[in-house]
Amino acid sequence: MEKPTNASGYTTEAVKLARATCLYVATKLGDLRDEFAIVGGLVPSLLIPQEVLDESQPTHVGTMDVDLGLAIAVLTEKRYQEICERLKSAGFRPDENAEGNQTNQRWRIDVESHAVTVDFLIPPTQEKDKGGRLKNLEADFAAIITPGLELAFQDFERVEIDGETIHGEKARREVRVCGPGAFVVLKSLAFDGRGENKDAYDLIYLIQNYGSDETEIANRIDRLRDNEMTSRALEILTRDFDDLDSLGPRRVAEFLGEPDNTNIRADAAGSVRSLMSHLGRP
Repeated sequence: MEKPTNASGYTTEAVKLARATCLYVATKLGDLRDEFAIVGGLVPSLLIPQEVLDESQPTHVGTMDVDLGLAIAVLTEKRYQEICERLKSAGFRPDENAEGNQTNQRWRIDVESHAVTVDFLIPPTQEKDKGGRLKNLEADFAAIITPGLELAFQDFERVEIDGETIHGEKARREVRVCGPGAFVVLKSLAFDGRGENKDAYDLIYLIQNYGSDETEIANRIDRLRDNEMTSRALEILTRDFDDLDSLGPRRVAEFLGEPDNTNIRADAAGSVRSLMSHLGRP
């Protein structure tokens, strides 16, 4: 399923389904919750409760899929077998790409006339593990090797999701969610790799709306400084978001359907410069 290139493509129904799918997965993997973390586009709306935003804060557009980061421990303890079996019994199965080939790193579940997908990611465990390649875990279960993903298990928050699952069941579960520092790192790396408008938007939305100002995110990033991916992410932010005409701010404005809006672009660049200042970077 192609991801929309701008905010207008994110329907309320699809966004609700993604959140309901996350909750459904949490009910099936409750005792394995320390083995995975929610990463990707669902994170901003989980870290920043949308229902308590004040009038000056925009709501996040959400996401149309769920990104599930797996801990390295699932390999050493072979917990991935349990995860795989439970998801199968819950109705998930490998998805197919546009050519009709099975995608073991992305599973889907069909709900009435809709399908929701879950992408699996895992940190590299050895030097030969290259970002973007697949680590095969079972015959039909794989995860995308994602440098820096280990940070989501260092900087994280436990968030309670209260609502309905994709089957209309009322439920309340706590999930591990990638923290703001790790999210900034991972989204910066993702933007560097694929340059998607949505990645730029997610990144700026979190920086502008998490906590009282950029200080809180800067403090979380500071705790991750010993990881080389953090340094790389800060270089990307400085390079791509420094000016209102830089790549990042332009793609934020494009995603919001206002490519020529200099206020949106200036605010995006200003937020990143403020974050860099709090981190002691010029």
